Amino acid sequence: MTDRYDVLIVGAGHGGAQAAIALRQRGFAGTLALVGEEPELPYERPPLSKDYLARDKPFERLLIRPAAFWAERGVAVLTGRRVVAVDPDARTVATADGAGLGYGELVWATGGHARRLACAGGDLAGVHTVRARADVDRLAAELPGTTRVCVVGGGYIGLEAAAVLRRLGKEVVLLEAQDRVLARVAGPALSAFFAAEHRARGVDLRLGAAVDRLEDDGTGRVGAVVLADGERIACRMVVVGVGIVPAVAPLLAAGALGGDGVAVDAHGRTSLPHAWALGDCALHANAHADGLPIRLESVQNANDMAATVAKALTGTPEPYAATPWFWSNQYDLRLQTVGLSAGHDAAVVRGDPATRSFSVVYLKDGRVAALDCVNATRDYVQGKRLVEARLRVPPARLADAAAPLKDIAA
Repeated sequence: MTDRYDVLIVGAGHGGAQAAIALRQRGFAGTLALVGEEPELPYERPPLSKDYLARDKPFERLLIRPAAFWAERGVAVLTGRRVVAVDPDARTVATADGAGLGYGELVWATGGHARRLACAGGDLAGVHTVRARADVDRLAAELPGTTRVCVVGGGYIGLEAAAVLRRLGKEVVLLEAQDRVLARVAGPALSAFFAAEHRARGVDLRLGAAVDRLEDDGTGRVGAVVLADGERIACRMVVVGVGIVPAVAPLLAAGALGGDGVAVDAHGRTSLPHAWALGDCALHANAHADGLPIRLESVQNANDMAATVAKALTGTPEPYAATPWFWSNQYDLRLQTVGLSAGHDAAVVRGDPATRSFSVVYLKDGRVAALDCVNATRDYVQGKRLVEARLRVPPARLADAAAPLKDIAA
């Protein structure tokens, strides 16, 4: 017999957990289940590459809610079950163990899987990603016998992992194929700042360094990274941080529209009947991207899209219109970002990067589109109003760090 739930949430990360919480908060009284492929209860992922890798925070402190919370609210948490197929006509899903689950409404909140290296040797022992608790546990277990680590990818995950590994006393070689770190998410000024910070901390940062292959040391373990220019870097561990692949194959195979993610409307509906999607895997038109369809990989997006779907499912629909925000902790630096800088045509540095407290304000057509704030929480909080209002502000005024941004937004 197939168990059936009024709402079945596939994916037990931030978005899935928040969708269940929001549904109950909004008075939804039907049967409700969270299905996750990992064995753990829903937990926070951002600390994996920071506090959890450094072992500053035990796993129990990463749990979004304790087990009793879900039981008290009648939310069935089905762990260790990976959904591999969706039948939209029968309103059922199939799991990898051959079982089936039925639904009245399906909420897809699977996020994505860490992208692996496609080159030869990408599957050797000692090659790690940082996406799940098990990933970090395996990595941490090998660290005592590791002196040098090659980190592939100069995005948030790669930089955060590099910072923790240096703190743990490891030699770190960071390889970024593009000509600057954070190239996909920030402007050159911020990239240059973080590159300098990592080099000052002893990271051997290589830009324009494309990986050709990983060499086997003869035991099935990585022994070296070979770059496209032929350089060979000896190492016994490789940490890969080159993005994620959205986990939407079962939905797309069932006929849902999408590609790099599953397409949703302003309320989180997919093109399949009674099927919704949210979070990292949801391809949605975003006002901060000039209405273009994008995916956003952030806790903010997962939580806010979960609220949007919960409102629609409880009869009070409200279009998704949240302002994106992100954060990253590296060493003693806290980067806070609001808005989206992609496509900006001007950038204003506010403050002096040499003080390690400054902001970069990004403009599109003279209007404030985003801010990157390093150890500058006041700018981040006050600048959010500028981004939301898309205010047109003279660059010279933005550059005056002595003038609070709240005065501009007033």
